This record gives sequence, C-alpha cells and structure tokens, in this order.
Amino acid sequence: MRYGITSMEDALKDFMSKSRLKPRLTEVRIQENWEQLMGRTISRYTENLQLIDGRLHIATTVAPLKQELSYSKDRIIKLVNEMLGEPVVREVIVR
Repeated sequence: MRYGITSMEDALKDFMSKSRLKPRLTEVRIQENWEQLMGRTISRYTENLQLIDGRLHIATTVAPLKQELSYSKDRIIKLVNEMLGEPVVREVIVR
C-alpha cells in the first residue's frame, strides 16, 4: 500500500472507532443475530435488547425465560462477543 492511502475497510474501521455510531450499530448487529445465537424460542419471547456501556439489557415478561437467561449470562456474553469478534459485552442484565 502506498503512503497516505488506506483501504476502504481500514478507513471505515477508523471512522467507526471515532464516531458515536459504533455502539448503535453493534446493538443492531446483536438484535439481527439474536435468533441465530439463542434460538427461535428465546428470540420469540425476548421483547427488547439494548447495549448500554458494555451492558446487554434483555427484556422479557416470561418468568421462566428470565430465570433461564439469568443462569446463562456467561454463555450469552461469550456467544455475543464471539459473534462480534471483539469483547463488547461485559455484563448481561435481564429484566
């Protein structure tokens, strides 16, 4: 690569790291891949997913699912971070 010229991929990564769009785009990626990560049943009864400061907030009104998600917090963090390719999620909050 010549001096002063970067690839489109590098330019986009640089832009994303400097902009405030990255957290929102990461949240959208998690939402789009949630069914693939957790399965159809869990996805169907999950009402809302939000990523706020490294915390993945999962909302559901189904009590047994809340319990299951609470027991699976470490697994969820691992699956989501593997899908994203970087350690973004540090904590899972089920409500």
